[in-house]
Amino acid sequence: MKRREFITLLSGAALSPVAVRAQQAIPVVGFVHASAPESYGHAVAAFRKGLNETGFVEGRNVAVEYRWAYDDAKKFPELVAELVRRQVAVIVTPVGTAAALAAKAATTTIPIVFSMGTDAVKAGLVASYNRPGGNITGLTFMASELGAKRLGLLLELRPQTKSIGLLVNPSNPVAAETSTKDVRSAALASGLDVNVVAAGNPREIDEAFSMLGRMRVDGLVVSPDPLFNNRRVQLATLAARYMIPSVSPLREFVKAGGLMSYGPNDEDRYRLVGVYAGRVLKGEKPADMPVQQPTAFLLVINLQTARALGIEVPPSLLARADEVIE
Repeated sequence: MKRREFITLLSGAALSPVAVRAQQAIPVVGFVHASAPESYGHAVAAFRKGLNETGFVEGRNVAVEYRWAYDDAKKFPELVAELVRRQVAVIVTPVGTAAALAAKAATTTIPIVFSMGTDAVKAGLVASYNRPGGNITGLTFMASELGAKRLGLLLELRPQTKSIGLLVNPSNPVAAETSTKDVRSAALASGLDVNVVAAGNPREIDEAFSMLGRMRVDGLVVSPDPLFNNRRVQLATLAARYMIPSVSPLREFVKAGGLMSYGPNDEDRYRLVGVYAGRVLKGEKPADMPVQQPTAFLLVINLQTARALGIEVPPSLLARADEVIE
């Protein structure tokens, strides 16, 4: 059996003392993800690419222990605790505030690299962006704070909009509260009604869209959340069924049939998490590594979906799009 296959086989099982000693020769990275591996092969590949850029190749001079929460945030404390007991060299939480908070609560000594869509200072993860302090650093792509921008894109697409829906996950309160405040403020300035609907699992997503259909909203802003990222096909299908123009933070939502997205480059985010993890493995201290923020955002539009919804996308909006799916 090849070494890579051997490590993969062990990733979900308890290691014997002999196996633990065998792996101590190379550093081990603990990778805690909010969703399921089946939907995030591209993300893992991007993370490995980041590690490679710093000189680390999985299975050769670094091992990775993968832990997946399968859209259940209640699993984070135990998943992180397993990695702490195994004394991994660094813990990475590449998506979501809840996972990062669970890691911070579990250890003050093992370095942590996070990636999240909310303000890391407001979330209580770091002291400041320039000097995080403690054992934690990472990336914040400020997806929650972009709710007003996404609402503006919907209005540009459909100027006649009078009411909008906002989909949030109550299990991710920091992102939900930030998105709600941001979108409500922007909607108030534009004279729009906002209908906030909550969903914390696939069944509740179905119920939320049924409610939005009864409300006859003119558009929907999807809050950034690991659950919604993983259920992007379900979201796109329901938006089409109820004929609701929707905008999401995630490009993959548009690829799955959604109308529009505006947010940072997702694969580059995972790559940067890998780079930061590699730098920590080389001896840099998280306390001295500034929290990174995105410098560019992608606007993606699905013209097929627009036509199905009876929407003519303004040429000015198409001209600004970074990607158009036809």
